[in-house]
Amino acid sequence: MRARPRPCQWCGREIADAGMGRRRQYCRQSCRQRAYEQRALVKGSSVPEDAVVLSADEAAALSDRIYLVRCAAEDVATAVAEGADAGELRALCAELLAAAKDADGWR
Repeated sequence: MRARPRPCQWCGREIADAGMGRRRQYCRQSCRQRAYEQRALVKGSSVPEDAVVLSADEAAALSDRIYLVRCAAEDVATAVAEGADAGELRALCAELLAAAKDADGWR
């Protein structure tokens, strides 16, 4: 039995495990096609096959989401250092988790 679902190599969604045979790398045929197109575009260039290319807007948005995760983590650390009560810590942890989930789903 396999441990946990793997993410799609293109979009990051979880892939349902069929249980037999080789594990799937992509959740859908469209993801498989996009990955093929990217590999074909970089073939023969100095860009690595597994490189992720982002537009300036996408890179800025990802940077913003990562910054929010850092700020939320700093808020939790400050609250712990100041002896915050369990309710406040739960709320801050929920904000941290929400920011991390948002940053994780960037693809």
